[in-house]
Amino acid sequence: QVHLVESGGGSVQPGGSLRISCAASGFSFSTYPMSWVRQAPGKGLEWVANINNGGRSTYYADSVKGRFTISRDNNKNTLYLEMNSLKPEDTAVYFCARNVFDRNLAWRGMDYWGKGTLVTLSS
Repeated sequence: QVHLVESGGGSVQPGGSLRISCAASGFSFSTYPMSWVRQAPGKGLEWVANINNGGRSTYYADSVKGRFTISRDNNKNTLYLEMNSLKPEDTAVYFCARNVFDRNLAWRGMDYWGKGTLVTLSS
């Protein structure tokens, strides 16, 4: 069974840094592009970052570009998100998710999600 488990969330002051992780199991992790998606209190889902299966190509939302870094260790089946210069607006539950594609290699969405880890900005 596919499982994604986020960890590393917590309370941090504005301007601080935090690294969160996502441990994957039950599938060939190195085959799948992965994403981080977040949900602020009372808000909808916001895509944060993507990384390809090999870890060489990354993409970021404008709101986090230059501050966050997505990475992965395929030997450890783990996805990471390093967050720097954190802002109050970054307060959210952060989810990792697996991306899937159809037979024609068209993106179909994110089929498995973790339960999320909460990151809270406070001063």
